[in-house]
Amino acid sequence: MSRTIASEPGAAFTPGAPFAKGGTPNVAPLVLPKTEHDQLLQTFQARLQARTHGLCFSPYLDGQGPGTQLHEPQIRARMEVIAPHTRWVRSFSCTEGNELIPKVAHDLGLKTLVGAWLGTDLEINEREIEGVIAVARAGHADIVAVGNEVMLREDLSEDALIAYIERVKAALPGIRVGYVDAYYLFELHPRITAACDVLLTNCYPFWEGCPLDQALPYMHSMVRRTQAVAQGKQVIISETGWPDKGTNFWGAVPSPDAALRYFTDTCAWAETDGVEVFYFAAFDEAWKVGAEGDVGAYWGLWDKDAQAKYR
Repeated sequence: MSRTIASEPGAAFTPGAPFAKGGTPNVAPLVLPKTEHDQLLQTFQARLQARTHGLCFSPYLDGQGPGTQLHEPQIRARMEVIAPHTRWVRSFSCTEGNELIPKVAHDLGLKTLVGAWLGTDLEINEREIEGVIAVARAGHADIVAVGNEVMLREDLSEDALIAYIERVKAALPGIRVGYVDAYYLFELHPRITAACDVLLTNCYPFWEGCPLDQALPYMHSMVRRTQAVAQGKQVIISETGWPDKGTNFWGAVPSPDAALRYFTDTCAWAETDGVEVFYFAAFDEAWKVGAEGDVGAYWGLWDKDAQAKYR
């Protein structure tokens, strides 16, 4: 689940400058001429037809969100929409029915990056850890993520997070175990970096106010910074994306054409450079407006009703 990332300047762009928060009059949404739009749309559709590496997946329907008890028929119906267009799915939790997602994905021939959501409630954390271990022992986790942006939110101490990571690694020999956070936090927490088998980095030029025309090179710098401290371990982009509606964030401006361009550019770069990317997100999620403002509801490649947005 994406979060607004506190900016740490990267090599290619200084967040927030010279753009004012909320956008400026001279920062307009990208709206391409019809011919260019149609060409971009064809490229997008070809990329989906060829299957993207991975999609971030939550099965919530309109009016649902964390706290909703999920059931397999709903999960399967949503998974069947995206299964022809991706090779991997990433899930975020192993409670409230989310623990059913990896089995459904495997049933449909997809690989899984399975997350345990960790926060300030230690009882919930315990259920998440037990849940992710059970899912993996059942054979439904190809990679396990212990926590998502825990350091960014400052929900746990470094020692507490490392203890969870080491506990899961000990319980699941032979399965790669990592942790998800904003790219620069792997620089700031070398002990966490050392504890991971794989680094799962969230890279959001949008949330650092980066204009679209600088977004791809800026993401390159995010990945390079993570690779520089990875000690030779694989670095996977666990989230990146661009919204198609909502309020500007400094120089980052949502629009359908911007979202199409960011997706197609990201896929092309990832294929060329051999970087594995989980795109955020499969579906629009209306519940996210509470944490992220109006833009939070519009990151999906499909809308909240599972209808293709770009066709």
